[in-house]
Amino acid sequence: MIGWVLVGGRLVDSPLLAALPRPDVVVAADGGARHAALLGMWGVGHRGAGESGQGVRVDVWVGDFDSSAGVFVDAPREVHPAAKDETDAELAIRVARERGATELVLLGAFGGRFDHALTLALGALRLAERDGLRVTLTSGDEWGWPLTPASPLSLEVPPGATLSVLAVSDLRGLSLGGVRWPLVNADIPLGSGWTVSNEVQGGPVTASLREGRALVTVLPTLPD
Repeated sequence: MIGWVLVGGRLVDSPLLAALPRPDVVVAADGGARHAALLGMWGVGHRGAGESGQGVRVDVWVGDFDSSAGVFVDAPREVHPAAKDETDAELAIRVARERGATELVLLGAFGGRFDHALTLALGALRLAERDGLRVTLTSGDEWGWPLTPASPLSLEVPPGATLSVLAVSDLRGLSLGGVRWPLVNADIPLGSGWTVSNEVQGGPVTASLREGRALVTVLPTLPD
């Protein structure tokens, strides 16, 4: 079951959004609700019976609502205090999972505040490693996926895209295919630039690890 979580970073108008898997549940985190209109322009998301016009139907709108001035979506609100132990994005992810989501797409994941973007990326790694969830992070112009020993990746990525493997820990046995500079069973130190700015050659990109944690990021070339 696929859950979309709309979070507060940027979301760029991109035809790649049309290739996203269609959601069974959509949860907006505070100001991330503003992305519903853009997603509706690409005909993605889901709508209720008889609905027309632009916009993705949001099932639940979650947060403390301190960053949603001027945003309106017709959805039930789950209101939380500003002083809390989870970010609005974490609350929205929890709601999506409570509603049955076993695969998550975090839209608006990059841009905006660095602390929020990094927390989302590390949280995605935790969900993949501990709970076995597949998680996609995207802002339309930038994409990311957790890579752990238990979650190898096979990705359809446009040729010419820039691909990086960001080593969040020391990596052992990294194999990477479908790129200009492939790797087989490589050991990569934490934070190394060795695996930054590779180039996708076409066909599926494959990535696997024996030990460690990484984030695979892709910057596709978008049409003008």
